[in-house]
Amino acid sequence: MLESYVVVDLEMTGLRAKTDKILEIGAVKVENHQVTDSYQKMINPGIKIPEDVQKLTGITDEMVAAGVSEQEAVEGFFDFCGELPLVGHNILFDYSFLKQYAVNHKMTFEKNGVDTLKLSRKFFPDLEKKTLDYLCEYLNIERSHNHRALEDAKATGVLLEYLWENYGQQEPETFRPVQLVYRAKKQSPATERQKRYLKELAEYHKISLDIDVEGLTKSEASRRTDQILAQYGKMPRN
Repeated sequence: MLESYVVVDLEMTGLRAKTDKILEIGAVKVENHQVTDSYQKMINPGIKIPEDVQKLTGITDEMVAAGVSEQEAVEGFFDFCGELPLVGHNILFDYSFLKQYAVNHKMTFEKNGVDTLKLSRKFFPDLEKKTLDYLCEYLNIERSHNHRALEDAKATGVLLEYLWENYGQQEPETFRPVQLVYRAKKQSPATERQKRYLKELAEYHKISLDIDVEGLTKSEASRRTDQILAQYGKMPRN
């Protein structure tokens, strides 16, 4: 069993690391099985938060307006975790967003990790669900707020220690960190032509863009342009 590690949880605007944004990072550092430090940052993503995400997390546009930049939050987290392995519930999902940021900014972020979702599937095969919500209720793990990054990270750490105490002696190798693999492709910034056309399209159709156009990647700009074209149509040619 790893004795020292960082448990991390992210809240995002969606499910796609290539196009969606991180809203919040929460993490706890565990050393010799004791929580020694924590990390929490709210991020201003520069876009309007989808309603379903607001309902799930309770994170509002007003809350993120006072948030820090993605750079400050993510690179601060990289410093926080250092060389320690990561732990998370479906850890590869959270790792994919962190890895995508690293690739986009020409940084190295290679980690080993332990996935409490995989452990739960192995040791609780008969449970109806293996979500963190369900497991917290099943094991009486307390959280002050569901689907907030720091609270979920704390709960995941408690879950891991419970699993180790009850099953670790039988199958210690199951708890060994393994290399996390997510193949991210660098997302290049949107071209000036893309940004200009998107702004002109929005102005023509009298649409208020809820995004920071200057901060878009090529794929994000293309996706948003395609959405407007599909809903409102093209501009007439001069």
